[in-house]
Amino acid sequence: MAEAKVQPRPQVEEPEPREQPWHAEEGEPNRRERARSYFRQHPHAKWWLLLFLIIAIVAGLLIWHYYSVRESTDDAQIDGHIAPVSARVTGTAVNVYVEDNTYVKAGDLLAQLDPKDNQVAVARAEAELADAEANARAAGTGIPVTSTSTSSTLRTAEANLAAAQKEVDAAQARLRDAQAQHNLAVQDLARFKQLVVKEEIPQQRYDTAVSAEQQAAAAVDAAQAGVLTAQSHVQQAEAQVAGAKTAPQQVAITRSRAGAAQAQVQKYQSALEQAQLNLQYTTVRAPVSGIISKRSVEPGQTVQPGQPLFAIVMIDDLWVTANYKETQLTNMHPGQPATISVDAFGKKYKGHVDSIGGATGARFSLLPPENATGNFVKVVQRIPVKIVFEKGQDPEHQLRPGMSVEPTVITK
Repeated sequence: MAEAKVQPRPQVEEPEPREQPWHAEEGEPNRRERARSYFRQHPHAKWWLLLFLIIAIVAGLLIWHYYSVRESTDDAQIDGHIAPVSARVTGTAVNVYVEDNTYVKAGDLLAQLDPKDNQVAVARAEAELADAEANARAAGTGIPVTSTSTSSTLRTAEANLAAAQKEVDAAQARLRDAQAQHNLAVQDLARFKQLVVKEEIPQQRYDTAVSAEQQAAAAVDAAQAGVLTAQSHVQQAEAQVAGAKTAPQQVAITRSRAGAAQAQVQKYQSALEQAQLNLQYTTVRAPVSGIISKRSVEPGQTVQPGQPLFAIVMIDDLWVTANYKETQLTNMHPGQPATISVDAFGKKYKGHVDSIGGATGARFSLLPPENATGNFVKVVQRIPVKIVFEKGQDPEHQLRPGMSVEPTVITK
């Protein structure tokens, strides 16, 4: 009897065990078990996770380091010099050659005032100067003339004094001779008087002796008068010498007059130069290069000294004034590099810190805050920081004072 074939039993798939419901007390072990089973099935996953954590930590450190050494603020704007152009003399504007927002170079012609009044003033100053120069030349010529004449007068007076003194000597000699003759006549008269009493001589001879004595007395009187006259001549000569000795003072006076005349020349020379300057001031030129703004003069308008006519914005010399919080200045100092983002163009420019302000912005306000009260509230203050652009950053001169910017300073 044949053996019956045994049919193989079909394999029945066993149903997967159902996931047990999670219980609070069993949740954490199950989660850990699943994590372990995941890492068993994917053995490289833990290395990828570790690599991801390392990259995240490094990226975080780099980001922290990047921003920790950078200080930024949006409270900043571009600043620049604005040169006011004012009238320096009174005049009527004849022509105005520029309009607002036009670029001018230093020395360019901006406006012309009527020069006629100043031309007349120059001509008058030239005439006054010529007159003063003529007077100065005349006064200068009088110095050697006065010096020569006074020297000659002194020598003449001294010679006259010497002659007068000799004349006195001669007069005194004649007086002595006359006195001697008179004494002899007196003695002869006394002898003849005795003889005539004795009638030893004739009366006529006695009368002749009397007449001789009288003539000798008259000669003495004349000689005395001559001495007095000669002495008066001496006094006159001495007076002339004293007057002539004032020659240095007279020369000094003449020199002083010449100096005064020369001072007048300098005075009128200065007046002429001032008149010429005023004539030049009627031509108004640009003192610096920049863009014309705030034109306030029109042809035919009368302007006064000091009246503003234009304002020139110097776009070649711009910088950034950034108002940083005081807590941002801990590591900031001049020379540090900076990047400047301009809102108008979305561009970034290079620069560096030039200086830090000497006081907070509140100190320069119209009404500085008064904190000496009992209800003081601490507020973080802002200090202006000047940041200058590097050379060649704005070749097209697109930047303008007042633009909003956001500077970032690299403090380390």
